[in-house]
Amino acid sequence: MQPSRKNKNMPRLAKLILLPWWTVQLATGAKSFLDNPLIGSSRLNALGLHVGRVRLAQWMTARRRSRLAADLSPADRHAFDRDGFIEIRDFLPPEQFAALREQIAAYQAVPREMVQGHTITRRYALDGAARRAMPAMARFLDHPRWRALARYAAGFNVEPLIYIQTILTHRRDGAPDPQTQLHADTFHPAMKAWLFLEDVPAEGGPFTYVPGSHRLTPARAAWEKQRSLTARDGDCRLSARGSLRIDEAELAGLGLPPPRQFPVPANTLVIADTFGFHARGEAAQRSTRVELWAYGRRNPFRPLVGLDIWSLPGITERRINLRWGLRDAVARWIGHPWRPAGMKRPADD
Repeated sequence: MQPSRKNKNMPRLAKLILLPWWTVQLATGAKSFLDNPLIGSSRLNALGLHVGRVRLAQWMTARRRSRLAADLSPADRHAFDRDGFIEIRDFLPPEQFAALREQIAAYQAVPREMVQGHTITRRYALDGAARRAMPAMARFLDHPRWRALARYAAGFNVEPLIYIQTILTHRRDGAPDPQTQLHADTFHPAMKAWLFLEDVPAEGGPFTYVPGSHRLTPARAAWEKQRSLTARDGDCRLSARGSLRIDEAELAGLGLPPPRQFPVPANTLVIADTFGFHARGEAAQRSTRVELWAYGRRNPFRPLVGLDIWSLPGITERRINLRWGLRDAVARWIGHPWRPAGMKRPADD
């Protein structure tokens, strides 16, 4: 095991104490090549540790998805399995979508914001108060097609985390937004989804995805193994944290097509497996985009499809605020990029 820069100066006794914890993390969704010297060990990864975790996670996800497939139409399942995403236009009936968009536009609360490069990402927790203020939200959350697709993509019969999200581009002087570089979120299948509340033009930084890149082909497995040998000590901080970046020029060598962008009309739902390579398109100019954003990621080695306490009514609405509160409590030691941003509406500048 070769220590990372972060861990190489750690006292030997501390390493021995932490070794059982680092070992247990191998059976979880822990992904950072920096924070866990076993996950980041070039010696262990040369022997197949990283790619072995990738293979096992893919196999277990496929088994769980097979148990969730009955609720999908054959067409939806085929499209998702083929491409790694599904795009559905006119998802909600027009009157339901109009009511939802109007209620979201009028909603006022204290969001959290994070700055990355020139972009501000703003998120509102869809907690109990938000749901009461926006009764039209229930029509989306209870939609059978949404529920079936979100669970199949995540590989678990659990409630995803859902936010109102605003992307504000070109609001700061700084480096490019790191989310505009093609990447996989983590080493295993996971779900993200967007219900776009307004038209997304091609110049407005649309979601971008490489079709078919969610599949673990021999070429992708070889790429994962090679990257695991160098990610820890490379120059890309996000890759070192386990979200591997890839240059578009590398795609052809993996047998993959060019990225596809999603300039879509309002009321379009996109759900994607974020083990596939994806990015936020680079906006050509200052822009504001409001959307519903959902996220589903669990321990990929968990064999159970459901039985999730966090999905119980009365608990699921509190999850986001609990997570934010926990991060606030430990921010002085591990940092926390999401900051309260004062009372405002989603589209406020």
